[in-house]
Amino acid sequence: MEQVATPRWWAVVAVMMGIFLLVTAEQLPIGLLSQVASSMGVTPGMAGLMVTVPGVVAAFSAPLLPVAVGRLDRRVMLTLLMVVMVIGSVLSALASNIAFLLASRVLVGLSIGGFWAVAGSIAPRLVPEAQVPKAMTLIFGGVAAASVLGVPLGTLLGDFSNWRVAFGALGGLSLLTALALWVWLPPLPPREPVRLAMLAEQFASKGVRVAVIVTGLVVVGHFAAYTFISPVLQDISGIAQRHVGSLLLLYGAAGILGNIAAGIYAGRHPYRAVLVIPCVLLLVVAVFPWLGVTPASGVALLMVWGAVFGSVSVSIQTWILRTAPNTEAATALMAFTFNLSIGFGAMVGGRIVDGTSLPVAMWAASGLFLLGTLLVLQTPSRIVGEKHR
Repeated sequence: MEQVATPRWWAVVAVMMGIFLLVTAEQLPIGLLSQVASSMGVTPGMAGLMVTVPGVVAAFSAPLLPVAVGRLDRRVMLTLLMVVMVIGSVLSALASNIAFLLASRVLVGLSIGGFWAVAGSIAPRLVPEAQVPKAMTLIFGGVAAASVLGVPLGTLLGDFSNWRVAFGALGGLSLLTALALWVWLPPLPPREPVRLAMLAEQFASKGVRVAVIVTGLVVVGHFAAYTFISPVLQDISGIAQRHVGSLLLLYGAAGILGNIAAGIYAGRHPYRAVLVIPCVLLLVVAVFPWLGVTPASGVALLMVWGAVFGSVSVSIQTWILRTAPNTEAATALMAFTFNLSIGFGAMVGGRIVDGTSLPVAMWAASGLFLLGTLLVLQTPSRIVGEKHR
């Protein structure tokens, strides 16, 4: 790890803001799903493709963009990707039909994948080694902050005006963040250009293999169910649509608490931090159709769900830093897996919801959480430098 003499915390904040806006952009359609479906005259499953499209595009841009740009300074790369985000958001706001809207989401996906691939490994280059866990927690706090602020506020803005205003506001904030990245980031030439062969080499590490597979299972399961949280809260818990935005705000608040707790705990116990994620998600999502049938119980389960999923990014990235031969290449693979899983999960969930019911989608998600739990349990904790006590 290269030595950093002076911490660059404003640079860390700029990267966090980028992550915040990108995750907000990717997940904002979840809160606006019913509104967009009605506006465009399509089913909720079809509208769910607004999550699938950028997820799939981001998955492939994550490993391929670092390879394609070669020795391009990462400061330039991150700034340009936020500009692409601006264009994608503005075009989304102007979309006249579902086809145009999905096409504009391709640009959003391009920026998400490339940005995340670099952002996940950038903390050691901005702060001294002893402060890397703190910087990681702050950067990936952008994921939880997107849930607690970005998606709920975007949903509320869409409820008070319309969904186009929400996407337009996202474009304006992305432009400001692009300027912040350019001003606050130092020059960041790549230490070693990422090659396609280097991506494949990461799988020689069992730790990386397990992290990739567990991430896929957890994220596919989560988005197969959570993409449809608005109809879940309305149809299962009996909550009015006008309250969904506020509840997503509470969900995100729980996610921030989960991120902070995981940032502290995963630095010492990465194995246990990762293990608890699929275990608790399995319990929460599996029982939701039975126990979440009142507004009070539905909200309680949603809060636990938010706290646990809010811990995913920092827990998995800490595991990766402990086990990966090359952190930027491994992080690119993780971004590929995470975003492809978002898109795949939303698509699978949409098919199940349109073909069967919301509870069936939640039980299918629970099956994936069970597989993730079993995989971590059969993995020796010593691969991340942790011993069972």
